[in-house]
Amino acid sequence: MIELLIFYLNVLAALYAFTKNWQSLTIKDGLLAVSVFALMFTIGWAMTGTLSYKIYPKAWESIYFNHNTLSLVLLSIPESFFFYHFYYKSDYTLIPNINENQNN
Repeated sequence: MIELLIFYLNVLAALYAFTKNWQSLTIKDGLLAVSVFALMFTIGWAMTGTLSYKIYPKAWESIYFNHNTLSLVLLSIPESFFFYHFYYKSDYTLIPNINENQNN
């Protein structure tokens, strides 16, 4: 159940990043934001999954909390910092076209 909640939060975060980048810049930037977010999620889950098998004893597993739950909880910590700094806090400014400035 905890895994499902974390997956839903990641989907909502990816939708937010897509919508913010799509409305501020272009649809390509929205798709790029989702792909960066998905890349961080998959690589981070692989790294924290390995770590969770090292630090979480097999005897402590239950139907509610297991190795995958621990790895997703560990992943949500750096992922939340990443999301806050790169998608929530950042202000986008478009770079003016150099060719337009030269023609004036």
